[in-house]
Amino acid sequence: MSVGVIIQARMGSTRLPGKVLMPISGKALLDHVLGRLSLLNFPVTVVVATSGLPQDDAIALHCLSRGVKVFRGSETDVLDRYYQCARECGFAHVVRLTADNPFTDMEELRRLIDIHLAQHNDYTHSFGAMPLGVGAEIFTFAALEKSAREGHASNHREHVNEFIQENPGSFKICALEVAATKRRPDLRLTVDTKDDYRRACAIAGHDPDRWIGTEEAIRLCSHSA
Repeated sequence: MSVGVIIQARMGSTRLPGKVLMPISGKALLDHVLGRLSLLNFPVTVVVATSGLPQDDAIALHCLSRGVKVFRGSETDVLDRYYQCARECGFAHVVRLTADNPFTDMEELRRLIDIHLAQHNDYTHSFGAMPLGVGAEIFTFAALEKSAREGHASNHREHVNEFIQENPGSFKICALEVAATKRRPDLRLTVDTKDDYRRACAIAGHDPDRWIGTEEAIRLCSHSA
């Protein structure tokens, strides 16, 4: 039973162009996402899925220089990019991460995978309670394939999980319960704006030699508020 982690990445962000390769505490933002996976303690294959546009060649070269597998597909049809990547790699389950979230909680991601597999869920997520950008999601290949086959609306093609979320009667869905100490949905630990970027630099720069955990990131945000 293969579990793959597909990290979607592109240079063409509207609000912060090129953000995935911008430096945060001495490393590219994308390298924070990749490096933090060393804490997962679960066997996964990691693939960065970017577009085939020339502007995303920099992402492909960055990954290949680090020995990270790259898949290239549609820029706008992200659902198809995920589906084709998972099909080519033979993944039975797919963890979806994005290259603009440098503080994904790996302890909770491990719990997410364990519960998803043990309960035979179609889709399991940890969104809504922790700071924005810390949660993650995992779906079966069958659920991804059904989404790609039946999700025709523009939002379904742009956002990989929205066909599943809009059709809860067709999928077995579970939301992960997280510790109260990690529940701060009002905080942003994603990188979508210049303010987000400055915040991420401050948190990661607090100790560049280790991966800052969720509770500590929350404390650092609170102290700087």
